[in-house]
Parts: sequence; structure tokens; C-alpha cells
Amino acid sequence: MSADPSSRAGTGVRPFRLSLRRFLGSAGAAALGMPWREFAADAASVTLPFANGGRPLVRYPQKRPLLRLTARPPQLETPFEVFNESLLTPNDAFFVRYHLTQAPPAPEALQPDRFRLSVSGTVRTPLTLSVEDLKSRFPAVDTVAVLQCSGNSRGFFEPRVGGGQLGHGAMGCARWRGVRLADVLEAAGVAPGAAQVLFNGLDSPLHAATPDFIKSMELDLATRPEVLLAWEMNGEPLPWLNGYPLRLVVPGYYGTYWIKQVSEITLVDAAFQGFWMNPGYRIPDDPCAAVAPGTTPKRTIPITRMNVRSFITSLTPGAVVRAGAPVVIRGIAFDGGHGIQDVVVSEDGGRHWRAAELGASLGDYAFREWTLSWTPSRTGPATLMARATNRLGQSQPLEPLWNPAGYMRNCVEPVTVTVT
Repeated sequence: MSADPSSRAGTGVRPFRLSLRRFLGSAGAAALGMPWREFAADAASVTLPFANGGRPLVRYPQKRPLLRLTARPPQLETPFEVFNESLLTPNDAFFVRYHLTQAPPAPEALQPDRFRLSVSGTVRTPLTLSVEDLKSRFPAVDTVAVLQCSGNSRGFFEPRVGGGQLGHGAMGCARWRGVRLADVLEAAGVAPGAAQVLFNGLDSPLHAATPDFIKSMELDLATRPEVLLAWEMNGEPLPWLNGYPLRLVVPGYYGTYWIKQVSEITLVDAAFQGFWMNPGYRIPDDPCAAVAPGTTPKRTIPITRMNVRSFITSLTPGAVVRAGAPVVIRGIAFDGGHGIQDVVVSEDGGRHWRAAELGASLGDYAFREWTLSWTPSRTGPATLMARATNRLGQSQPLEPLWNPAGYMRNCVEPVTVTVT
């Protein structure tokens, strides 16, 4: 590892390709009135390794070319090779996932003199706060955490399921800076009877019949010290497409809870029954969140904490290596915040395993780098596999598990290379 564990080149996170100030200026405002394709010029295309896996690479404001799944709302996936660049995913390569057609909000609605966050409901003192109010009234804190879409890797499910057919790139790790949500709720004064906290952002549906994207969480989760209202990402203001000027950060939990452009926080005294909590974002109510392929679960519960995952990042399927020449196999592992305990690697399709070396930790919610030196001895195909275990003893299945929503894939992901 380099002296700076977040970057193998030792240079940290890449700067934005387009500054936020420039984009929020007149040129950006004018661009917003144009069709997305007008300022997201195609650069090339890639084909992910599953049916209908063709994706254009497009360049959006403040972004390098990313894999576009849909244009409205924008769903942009990080090219997988980015995860071999650094442990902190560069802002201009960070994936984008919105649900509603009128998203993200227009830049003019996000200007500091207009944007406000309200805190209301079952509180003693309702609040209306600007981002500057948050910065001046509450202590700022930092955390490094993985943000992962619930449907990351959905395209690999067999039998196939509905929803965005994502590869492995709907995830990223960043250093988030903001204030503790618990501090803001304390200032509002949580009133007796409060049970849940609702979060709404400025994105909105095109049709009135489409449910607004509102998420809820139990009060005890909302008041954990790691849950933030963040305005900064990797030392820069949040990119427009990743929630500028303020987003919710819920380390260890899937991205469905990380509301972007969060503008309304409402405390309520009963369980919220909005569409995006029920029937949306539900998993089978069993320890593995899985059912037999093609069947329907008898009971479901809301998706919550991330499970254990690991990936090989230094070699891609089809890569060619030389027999007798040492190769450093490198990858990442993460879980829902319990922390990675070990990673083992197989060079022969799972018959034998060796312990990898863990790199420096950026925190229990972050990507953890691992490495293993391998000198291939035989020519021909070689199937490499990595398997992580966290401190609770939770690990990864060797074979994929299935559920009808295509959530929470975390099986061992083989990479077959050719030895010459």
C-alpha cells in the first residue's frame, strides 16, 4: 500500500472534470433546459457479460464517461476498472441512481440562498435550516463509507428479474463530511411518541399518480452517530448528480436510504407505509434473503444492512498472464459495518484457498484492500476466486442466491484468466 491508503498512486482523489460553480452558472442552467442527450455526448460503448448488457459510455456534468442504463431518470454505472484506481472512488466516476423522472432537481433550486432543510412532525421545535446553518450550528464530522445500490449486480441473476440490469459498478466508497443527524434531531427536540423518521428529497415524479420517493427509518437508527447530513464528498462539494447540496449518509445500509437533495425530515409516531418502504425495497424474510429461483417469498421485510462482498479488481475476465511470472492479485472487500476479518483467495476454481493480506483500514464501513502474490505454474485457463469474512463470521456463498427483486447479490465472483 502507498502512504495514502486511499490511493495507490499516492495522489488521492482526482479533481472534478467540471467544477460545481461552473455548472451551476449560466451555462449549466441553460443546459438543463436541453434534452439529456444534448450534453451527455456518447464516448464509446461496452458490453456487460449478461443478456442485453450493451451500454453506451456517456459524459454527464462533473462526470467522466460512465455506463448509462437510463437517461430519465439518470442511472449511471461506474466502469469496473475504476475500483482498481483507489479505495476512494473519484467523484467524477461515482455511480448515479435516481428513481423519479424529474430528477435531479434543477441547479437553480439548489442554490445556497434558496435551498432549505425542514425538520418537523413530532418535535418540540420545528427547524428550517440552510447548509450554512448546519455548518455554523453543529460540529462537522467525517466518515468513510461504501454507498451501494440494493440492485448492484442484478444483471447477473438467473433466472433474470425485473429492474435495472446493473453490473458490479453501482457502488462506491467516499469520505463524507457533514453533521450528525442526531445533533439536528436533538436541536429540534424529539417529542414523546416519535417512532420513525421520514426523509424526502427535492426530486419529484412526472405524474401525480407516481409515489414520491420517501424513505423511513427507526428513530434508533436515525440517531446513531455515524448517520450524517453531508455536504461534502472526498473533500469537494457533493456533485450535482450525487445529491448537491445535501444528502443523507447511512453507513452500512443500502443506498435506498441515502436520500439525495434531502429537504424534508419528518418525525412520526407510527410506522410509515409509503410505496418505497412497502411494497418497494422488500426482501424475503429469512436469514439469507433468498427463495428458490422463480418462486415468491411468503413474507418480506424492508432491505436494510449490506452483506459481505469482495471483488478481484486487478484482473478482469479474459486477462492474460504469464506462467512463472509473479502476479499480484488485488481486490476490495466490505460489509455493513462489522468490519472485514479476512479474505481468502483460490487460484484453481475453489479447490484450494490461501489467505490474502489485508491493507490499511479506512474504517469499518469502507472498502478494505487485499492482496495476494500468485505465480501461475500451468498454462491454460485459471479461475480465480476471492471470499471475504467479517468479524461476525458472515461470509459469501460460493453459488448465487436468488430473490425476485434482484437485491443483495453477494456470492463469490469468479474471474477466469488465461495463463500462457
